[in-house]
Amino acid sequence: MTTWSVPGMPAEGRCLVMGVVNVTPDSFSDGGQWFDPVTAVRHGLELVEQGADIVDVGGESTRPGAARVSLEEELARVEPVIRELSREGVTVSVDTMRAEVAQAAVAAGAKLVNDVSGGLADPAMPRVVAASGVPYVVMHWRGHSHAMNSRAVYGDVVTEVREELSKRVSSVLAEGVADNQIVLDPGLGFSKNPEHNWALLAGLDQLAELGYPMIIGASRKRFLGRLLADPDGAPRPFSRSDDATLAVTALVAQAGAWCVRVHDVRPNADAVRVAAAVQGARA
Repeated sequence: MTTWSVPGMPAEGRCLVMGVVNVTPDSFSDGGQWFDPVTAVRHGLELVEQGADIVDVGGESTRPGAARVSLEEELARVEPVIRELSREGVTVSVDTMRAEVAQAAVAAGAKLVNDVSGGLADPAMPRVVAASGVPYVVMHWRGHSHAMNSRAVYGDVVTEVREELSKRVSSVLAEGVADNQIVLDPGLGFSKNPEHNWALLAGLDQLAELGYPMIIGASRKRFLGRLLADPDGAPRPFSRSDDATLAVTALVAQAGAWCVRVHDVRPNADAVRVAAAVQGARA
């Protein structure tokens, strides 16, 4: 198992755990719970207590069909939360597709930019990241939430995602992003049907051949709920798919993922430690 070193990020010698703080009223699994900045900060600190290595703060839902918020609204949501968590010594990432939000978030203390569009939504993003020097999550993305389901068309999803990620890496490097800033995300659920998500999880070794650390975000996503559907075919609710998320975490941690992005931190923090212990025993 490769132990990745990403500048400015915790170096624990195992898969890291990123806890999610959605400062939104409409995120798919917990929209509205942490919309108030004070509540969001409190939740972020709770996630650290539960074992989160990084806290990911986002102010714009990227669930299928979600409408975009204004730049001003996104800034108002995330900046005070990032600033306060950073003051408390938390390693914070910002989940945004906007260069201006990323720039403000880094100024407020964010140590990583998590861009679900991989720089495609805002052409200025790679230059902002390059100037900041912080790590940059480049996710596989084919379009905004309102259109992404229609773009879930692949012949060989693993090969095509790998090729498209490779092109994005070349593009952001050309814009000045340093090689050691890049983290890749296969984008589970983004322009992907359930069978695409399972194929990507099974093919992580092929994606890893690109030579970059990888973050996996499977937590509470629809493909897990569909796998666990009731006998009548009704998908399991998002909040009741945490056990399935835990299984994915254990598998990808053992496969060498750099980080997992999750909502329910404590059991996933346990899972990555178990995976590390197994790997250590094999060494």
